[in-house]
Amino acid sequence: MSDFQHLSPEQARPMVEQADAVVVDIRDQVSFEAGHIRGAQPLTNDNLPEFLENTDKNKPIIVCCYHGNSSQQAAQFLFQQSFTQVFSLDGGFEYWKGYAPDLCQTDS
Repeated sequence: MSDFQHLSPEQARPMVEQADAVVVDIRDQVSFEAGHIRGAQPLTNDNLPEFLENTDKNKPIIVCCYHGNSSQQAAQFLFQQSFTQVFSLDGGFEYWKGYAPDLCQTDS
């Protein structure tokens, strides 16, 4: 049984627009720099300890990957680290960029 929740892009949109949630992107750095959800931060094994230590455990966390599969494992892991509201974004960034291109940004 999982303790994270699935979140559709339609449900996530107002949370992203209002910056009500921490959006983390677990894709590789090149993919992240090429495009990600506005305000998202990359989450890798390298910055995971800092993220766990410095992020409010009661703030909603939206985990994004390529297609919404890997984010489920990452969301479950974060829930096990005492985050209280963890969501896996259904469809991942591949769906998001078509659904909400106005809420995408690049680092280039």
